[in-house]
Amino acid sequence: MNTPIVGLIAYLVLIAGVAVWTWGKNRTKEDFILGGRRLGAWVIAFSERTAAESSWLILGLSGALFSLGLLEIWTVIGCVGGIVFYWLVIARKLRELSETYGAITLPEYFFKFCGSVGPAVRVVSMLIIVFFFSFYVSAQFLGAGKVLAVTFGLDAAWGMPLAALIVVLYTMMGGFIAVCYTDVVQAILMIFTLVVMPIVGLVFIASHDLHIGAAMAATGNTASLLGGKAGWAGAAAVIGGLSWGLGYMGQPHLVTKFMAIRTTAAIGTGRRVAIVWTLFAYAGAAVIGIVGITLVHYAQLPGSSLGGLSEDPERILPLLAGFLFPTWLAGILITGAVAAMMSTADSQLLIATSTIVEDFYTKALGRKLSPGAMVRLSRLITVAVGLAAFALAKSSDKLIYDIVSLAWAGLGSSFGPALLLSLHWKRMNGRGVLAGMVTGALSTAVWMGVEELNQAISVRFASFALATLAAVIGSLTQKKD
Repeated sequence: MNTPIVGLIAYLVLIAGVAVWTWGKNRTKEDFILGGRRLGAWVIAFSERTAAESSWLILGLSGALFSLGLLEIWTVIGCVGGIVFYWLVIARKLRELSETYGAITLPEYFFKFCGSVGPAVRVVSMLIIVFFFSFYVSAQFLGAGKVLAVTFGLDAAWGMPLAALIVVLYTMMGGFIAVCYTDVVQAILMIFTLVVMPIVGLVFIASHDLHIGAAMAATGNTASLLGGKAGWAGAAAVIGGLSWGLGYMGQPHLVTKFMAIRTTAAIGTGRRVAIVWTLFAYAGAAVIGIVGITLVHYAQLPGSSLGGLSEDPERILPLLAGFLFPTWLAGILITGAVAAMMSTADSQLLIATSTIVEDFYTKALGRKLSPGAMVRLSRLITVAVGLAAFALAKSSDKLIYDIVSLAWAGLGSSFGPALLLSLHWKRMNGRGVLAGMVTGALSTAVWMGVEELNQAISVRFASFALATLAAVIGSLTQKKD
């Protein structure tokens, strides 16, 4: 059957099987939220990578490279550098301290670290997570609707609800274990798409005597590493791209994976797996954007003029898949894009759920339920958070890249400096953590709301720097408990 729907159906059947298999493995809230800290290096590495590289990588970054060209190479460099850095600097220490504190969520880790300031830190961290994750999950649902519309002809009014339903169901059924094992499947699909598609695209270009350099030179400033900018504008563009790497240290749905790995000894293996996967994935996304520029310039991509794609460049990957491959294989490759969204949305849903159930209901309110009742409550909250994110996605008309940029900056600056300093600076204390969190969240909101500020310097860099400064100053005004 030569139809793209075959690959999607096969993928959904596989995911459903994982959800059913993991249903009975969640007997306590610790199982549901953190998998009982019993998952191996490869599983955690794949889960962390796919949770990080969502529709933003597979649609957003490839679309940005198609639209802006080599200017986005700085984003690639920044992200790869950030991934290597936080696997080296955050992973092992956080795994050790979270177990020492008995913390299964990031807010609980900060609560235990902060002493007398802990209750205030817990409340602030909960509010930050719920607020920014609402946008983040909605971006994944938007991406799914976009892919299903382009590839399968499914109207976004149906595509987004379908994606949301699938993610919410298997996350609700299997919790952290289901999330991680489905992420393994999704990691394989994503890397298959991000390796196979650019290779085939380059072969097509070579075999038809098309020229990448000529196409980029003729298409605006896509051949320029500075996007045609000069002076401070060019420097700000470079800093903006590199600053994406700062955000990794503060993403709760990523650093929580480190807390769940079976042993600290497994961190080294996980790090190597994660870095190799990252290099292939980012190189693939970059090449897909460049292939898109070339094929559109030479009018090789039917129905995708530069004028049409300029309004929504994030459609380039599904359009390329449909052009370069038989429809059944295109369906499998595009399933990699769907997998990217689901692998991030499920982790984010789980973090939002754990924040509400563990940090708010259990710890802040002091409520006690039986282990089975806690699992049932966690599943109910997962559904509620998913519905809220879906409602936000339905009301949004922004690009995935823009929505993720807001959430990434907000979470990265709120938690990144606080986490890094709490792990590696002896003077860090509760007041510093609180000051860093509040400054990171507020500076992100202010910076994103003032266009002139955001154009002068990236919100990701500015908010992270301000939060770091606030955390240091706050810590120096109080002795650690």
